[in-house]
Amino acid sequence: MRIILPAVSLLIVPVFLIAAAGGKTVTAGTSPEGYWQTLDDKTGEKKSIVKIWIDADGTLKGRIVEIFPGPGEDPEPLCDKCRGRLKDQKIIGMVFMWGFEQKGDKWVEGEIVDPENGRQYHCQVYTRNNGRELKVYGYIRLIVKVGRTQTWIRAERPL
Repeated sequence: MRIILPAVSLLIVPVFLIAAAGGKTVTAGTSPEGYWQTLDDKTGEKKSIVKIWIDADGTLKGRIVEIFPGPGEDPEPLCDKCRGRLKDQKIIGMVFMWGFEQKGDKWVEGEIVDPENGRQYHCQVYTRNNGRELKVYGYIRLIVKVGRTQTWIRAERPL
């Protein structure tokens, strides 16, 4: 799974505030909520900024808010390889992560789409380094041990 979104470097000093989320409490410094930078797996270049939030129903979602295209790449690409409701949707603004439920310090049972190839994966996420890193583990449903983890870095809110 190669998400075109850049892995986000966590630059924010964690603030430890307790926030209610779907009847559960999370520590702001370790919550996955916020902005994350994704990196290209091969080059290490930043690819995107992602916003993650806890929806009113208590599930975690993620939206692509900014991309950093390379030279000659479309600055406003469509998800032309996606299927269903995401087909031909603009990648910037697309909700590409949804359905995550909190289980301990992880958010599990979610789905994530790789806009580069249009494939959808089962996913779980959790923070590390006092909330400065987000581990994003995507895998093929029913084969949990066959997958890949990306590390996203916490980012400042984009302008």
